[in-house]
Amino acid sequence: MEANKKNSLKQLGIIAAVLLALNIFGNYFFKRFDLTKDKRYTLSETTLNIIESVDSPLYIDVFLEGKFPPEFKRLQNETRQLLEEFTAYNSNIIFQFVNPIEKEEERVDVMKKFYERGLMPLSITVEDKGKQSQEVVFPWAVTTYGDKSTKVALLKNLMGASTEEKVISSVQHLEFAFADALNKITKEKQKKIAVLRGNGELGDRYIADFLKTVRESYYVGPFTLDSVAKKPIETIEALQKYDMAIIAKPTEAFTDEEKQVLDQFIINGGKTLWLVDAVKADMDSLFTEPQILAFPQDLNLTDQLFQYGIRVNGQLVKDEQATTIKLATGQEGSQTQYQEFPWRFSPFIYPSSNHPIVKNMEGIKYEFANPIEILKNDIKKTVLLTSSQYSKPVGTPTPINLDLVTEETQPTDYPNGGLLPMAVLLEGKFKSVYKNRVLPIKDPKFKETNKESKMIFISDGDVIKNQLDKDGYPMELGFDKFTNNLYGNKEFLMNCVNYLLDDNGLINIRSKDVDLPLLDKEKVYENYTFAQIVTIGLPLAILGLFGFLFTYLRKRKYVK
Repeated sequence: MEANKKNSLKQLGIIAAVLLALNIFGNYFFKRFDLTKDKRYTLSETTLNIIESVDSPLYIDVFLEGKFPPEFKRLQNETRQLLEEFTAYNSNIIFQFVNPIEKEEERVDVMKKFYERGLMPLSITVEDKGKQSQEVVFPWAVTTYGDKSTKVALLKNLMGASTEEKVISSVQHLEFAFADALNKITKEKQKKIAVLRGNGELGDRYIADFLKTVRESYYVGPFTLDSVAKKPIETIEALQKYDMAIIAKPTEAFTDEEKQVLDQFIINGGKTLWLVDAVKADMDSLFTEPQILAFPQDLNLTDQLFQYGIRVNGQLVKDEQATTIKLATGQEGSQTQYQEFPWRFSPFIYPSSNHPIVKNMEGIKYEFANPIEILKNDIKKTVLLTSSQYSKPVGTPTPINLDLVTEETQPTDYPNGGLLPMAVLLEGKFKSVYKNRVLPIKDPKFKETNKESKMIFISDGDVIKNQLDKDGYPMELGFDKFTNNLYGNKEFLMNCVNYLLDDNGLINIRSKDVDLPLLDKEKVYENYTFAQIVTIGLPLAILGLFGFLFTYLRKRKYVK
């Protein structure tokens, strides 16, 4: 007995020493192992750098708590596991899951406050074994760091997709969504964006929601090219102090002097986001007039864009994969009846490219868009968005009226297979359009080519345009007040801006693939009892068998 006691104490001492050594070792060395096939819990280097920069408490409130459908349990679990990874690398990151409508008496007030902050709740119908229930879900999180705060959308808006498909797409987006939010509130603004004025571009209230969003990460200011007439050299130098220029739906032709200002900005490394219409046509006019005439508009940019490697044709894209418009079709009693029709001059673009700008993104609404022709030169070109295979260019001038919604079409009307480029990324060393030409502005610092640069050309100025409510206030970019549909325009444009200005690789997190197989509900329903036995009964049976064997063997050992 004495010998057994000494051996037991010796073993206990060894175990204690090993545990102590492991704890000391763990304080100096940190390593986590991700055993998932798709490495979904392995954070990217960019995310880790952002996390490590958090040097004071950062709070994350996640509103996925309470009673909600099983589909959202998966989103909740994936969100929790991702945030646990964040806190494992930096204890300054503190998160909690909150049920915003836990108290029924405060439900109305809470929902009103959420609406005011832009945190829209989601009401969904859930089917379970033939039964339907209505649930309210808040798929949002709010991150707070000091006096800065920003919201994080946890559920992606994929029109026409099932709830499970939305959840899977959202899980793939989680790391980017949180890394982007943390980057916004922990890093000081550095890059500057110029919003060009002077050529009939969209007014501030029509791009207000975009400007509000982009200001969270960048300095934004208007820049008028009118000053080039009196102070040309100063205008060239002033624009080059910015990192990026946005040209949002100009309607007046650019002078050669204004083009040189833009040209030298690009040649010296400035990034540009072009949203340009080559055809004059407007939905607002179509709703007030029986018919409009769509005709080409000359912005005097053809030679400049040609030098960069693209041409925008003066045609309209007609696409069977289109967004809808709501039109009055009659009356029932004193009530006007409305019906939604597909509007083929408003293509609904679903990205098919794997480029980080558009990967895993919802559809984008265009309106009277133009096809882009890709030209051969030394510039690298990536087509980001194309029309569907059932689309074609329509020559202009052409009359357009709302009666076209009743037009009957068939696949043979689109013999060339569509897929017309409608957004193109260009990267490389651009060459000046004024190479070997007389300069409109005699600039002693003029360069024919200089630094690497990037630009994105979108052949529709309305992609950036938000609608106005009945009081004239800007609505969320991408929201259609007539059909209550929310499109992915804002996310697409923010991805464009982030890619053009991103120098820390944040946008590349969007390329991450997460493999979450869909559950076959029909098989689950057919084998419901068997599934219960396997998932609940079998583990209990194994546990009971283990307990019986353990007790039996222990009795045999000590009975002897």
